[in-house]
Amino acid sequence: MTRSFRIEHDSLGPVEVSDDALWGAQTERSLRNFAISNERIPVELIHALALIKQGCAAVNARHGVLNQELADKIISAANAIAKGQHDDQFPLKVWQTGSGTQTNMNVNEVISNLVSRREGNPLGSHQPVHPNDHVNRSQSTNDVFPAAIHVAATQQLTHSLLPAVQALIDAFDHKAEAWFPIVKIGRTHLQDAVPLRLGDEVSAWRDQLKLCRSWIEDSLTPLAALPLGGTAVGTGLNAPKGFSTDVAKELCSATGLSFHPADNLFAVMAGHDALVHAMGQLRGLAVALLRIANDIRLLGCGPRAGLGELRLPANEPGSSIMPGKSNPTQCEAMARVCTQVIGLDAAVAAAGAGGHLQMNVFKPLIGFNLLQSIRLLSDAINSFRQNLVDGLEPNRQQIQAFVDRSLMLVTALTPHIGYEKASAIAQHAHEQGLTLKNAALDLGHISASDFDQLVDPIKMATPHQ
Repeated sequence: MTRSFRIEHDSLGPVEVSDDALWGAQTERSLRNFAISNERIPVELIHALALIKQGCAAVNARHGVLNQELADKIISAANAIAKGQHDDQFPLKVWQTGSGTQTNMNVNEVISNLVSRREGNPLGSHQPVHPNDHVNRSQSTNDVFPAAIHVAATQQLTHSLLPAVQALIDAFDHKAEAWFPIVKIGRTHLQDAVPLRLGDEVSAWRDQLKLCRSWIEDSLTPLAALPLGGTAVGTGLNAPKGFSTDVAKELCSATGLSFHPADNLFAVMAGHDALVHAMGQLRGLAVALLRIANDIRLLGCGPRAGLGELRLPANEPGSSIMPGKSNPTQCEAMARVCTQVIGLDAAVAAAGAGGHLQMNVFKPLIGFNLLQSIRLLSDAINSFRQNLVDGLEPNRQQIQAFVDRSLMLVTALTPHIGYEKASAIAQHAHEQGLTLKNAALDLGHISASDFDQLVDPIKMATPHQ
């Protein structure tokens, strides 16, 4: 089938663009010049860019640098993009110019062509709205693109990741309360240790996540400081006075979130430390989640030849050859997601250090990795909670059997008979296959009544602080 094209123009000359595309010449050049892999600029970033275009148009009109009628047309088109109505018109890859210029122009061109189509003018005519002169008025990619990452990340952290983390915290809190009476054997170095309560073990997972949640919440503060109004290098050239503050207010109104101009526009444009910091908090969350997933996987291993202290929900058959096998698939998926996020954090850290002078050319990579990490963690946490944590159950019989056989209960005797005698009891019990009590009586280190009084797993699991 023959495709039909129209001719669009930019500063380098004419370019053939598919008739059904709303983008223009600069987007088309990027498609041809950067055919690298298949990772696209995230739609969340596109939507944030559209919100910024909407706010900038409104402020430009108020400052008299843009006709109100044109501003209204830009606002209407940008609003449609922000709502996700034209997501298929943003095909550009992450691996493009390091400033994100072509994605910024992609948004500018689509807005221009949307207005042209609504007004009955040919696509690519730039009538009545020009992508640079009107849509990009008072802006540069250098301030708009990183601002869009700030906005998109703040939205996704607030509305997606933090609620997911809180729901998992609540789920663990419920388990911790319900399982508090259950005494079990602790393990250090993967070897038997003194007892604790199962509820206390789960509370450690809960409170790890609480700390991660607080760190992520704290990262929203530097993300709220936007580089908008700095234009090319931070001076604000070609932007009216007060533009930064006014656009930030527009974004606050549009998103219901808190944004303000950065105190030093040069700093937030030359460096992207707020984004690097936010990514670091995601790495911290990934580290905690990976540990928790590994704990649950260990406690659930078996069911008959492992620890088997937790019963994990069987979500799907676990083997193509071994009938009846069930695997800790949610733990495995979480571990892979966390490992990916830890790796993405390393890339973002390197990217944050990769800027030179007034410009960091890793903006698309930083934005892509940050937003991908938020999405991965949000989805993985929801899946982990719904398909694993909510259905976790303790194997009380197995837990009690381990308590009854544990040699480390001898630790309760140490203050009364000394470390050496207590150690001898444990070794004798292990070598002879005896219970601790029988071993203690064999060696004559303590009476039966004293042993019963001192070696109480429940008391050992709840010592006085």
